[in-house]
Amino acid sequence: MKASKSVRKKRGITVFDVILIVILGLMSLITIYPFYYVLIVSFSNVNAFGNHVPYLLPYVIDFEGYKVIFADFSFLQAFFNSVFVTVVGSLLNMLLSICGAYALSKKRLVGRGLFLSLILFTMLFSGGLIPYYLVVSGMGLTNSLWSMILPTAINTFYLIIMKNYFVSLPPSLEEAAKIDGAHDLTILFRIILPISMPFIATFFLFYAVERWNEWWNALLFINEKAKQPLQIYMRELLVSFNSALAQQAISVISQNQKANFQSIQMATIVVSTVPILCVYPFIQKHFVKGVMVGSVKE
Repeated sequence: MKASKSVRKKRGITVFDVILIVILGLMSLITIYPFYYVLIVSFSNVNAFGNHVPYLLPYVIDFEGYKVIFADFSFLQAFFNSVFVTVVGSLLNMLLSICGAYALSKKRLVGRGLFLSLILFTMLFSGGLIPYYLVVSGMGLTNSLWSMILPTAINTFYLIIMKNYFVSLPPSLEEAAKIDGAHDLTILFRIILPISMPFIATFFLFYAVERWNEWWNALLFINEKAKQPLQIYMRELLVSFNSALAQQAISVISQNQKANFQSIQMATIVVSTVPILCVYPFIQKHFVKGVMVGSVKE
């Protein structure tokens, strides 16, 4: 053992190590550069330099893009709509998914096999877009933020993973609690969930990212501009940038001639990523352990 340790210490950097470091370094730069480009353009004023765009460093540090978007009431409205959908939607997602997965993990549940078969069926087949639209509209969710929350209240794939996790827990935990007189809800919320925080935090992050990036249901069911989320606002700003939208942008949000429309676009992207970036550090300590749940079998 001592000899092997000394050999490891004496081993220097090989040619393969150098090649691997170079390749991984280039891949990292290729991955990071688009995000860096968006950031520096959002802080730049490219009007002063014509068509020249900052590629490595901003030519002129300028916060006009951020000033313009925060002065735009439509942006603030869309931002808070997305915050509401993300917070309320993620909490509802977790509540329904945890309760459903915990119930399905019990073999004593009457009709458990039928329920699991129906749930798995929805992963393979769907009714199609028109029936989906008719169902959601029939529920009276048109032009409502709830149209972005209720139709996707449970992710079937996440539900199955949660169910498998609850099945893997030692039965002795519940048996001991039942001896003390605890019922199923007490066992779930006071025993199972506290020991499952890495797992719960991981899937909460997954749900939060999905809710924050939600745009398809909003595009289908929300026509009122005041109820549109941030992703629809960005879609109109970035994807549907045509002459009509350009004139609207010039008249509405580009009153300050110092602001460049490209800077406004990039500033919108940066601001839209900040909430998720703020949430991630608080969940990071649970993330790796939560993702690895079920990957290693004893």
